[in-house]
Amino acid sequence: RLGLERADTAEKALSVIVDLLEKYGQGGNCMESNMAFTYHNSFLIADRKEAWVLETSGKYWAAEKVEGGVRNISNQLSITTKIDREHPGLKEYAKSNGWWDGEKEFDFAATYSYVNTARMTTSGGRYCEGYKLLNKHKGSITSEIMMEILRDKESGINMEGGFMTTGSMVSVLPQQPNLPCIHFFTGTPDPAR
Repeated sequence: RLGLERADTAEKALSVIVDLLEKYGQGGNCMESNMAFTYHNSFLIADRKEAWVLETSGKYWAAEKVEGGVRNISNQLSITTKIDREHPGLKEYAKSNGWWDGEKEFDFAATYSYVNTARMTTSGGRYCEGYKLLNKHKGSITSEIMMEILRDKESGINMEGGFMTTGSMVSVLPQQPNLPCIHFFTGTPDPAR
């Protein structure tokens, strides 16, 4: 929200977020119940001209400029070796913890998580399912198709059970500045409604 408020481009919003992350860190309970549950965050940040994926681990972060095609995030790190901006101490911190030897190519997701990056797009998790649904419609994605994907319960995109998806957003950002941007938000706790 602060990125939207304080920046007029996607890259400037990314800078706002990482500056706040550096100053304040992240944390807090992700549930309203008494159960303690926290995690680090990922963001899709877009304007009319460019889009970025920002993923965080504590105060450390990596950002990837989206150059084309489709891109998704979902409860795991997904930035691998294409890192366009990063926390200045990202690699040194990984090296000091023995997570990266400093020799092989640096892979953010593999280094800062337990994810096998070779299997991210082939295993059955939410990230993989979202990736498959987006690629199925690559080149012809409309707001209606995005809404259909975000309503999909079988894939786990629209979660039910102990953790529930409570909202979704679809934005249409035309590159032509004379056309309005349109934003759709769910008005109910379940995007399928």
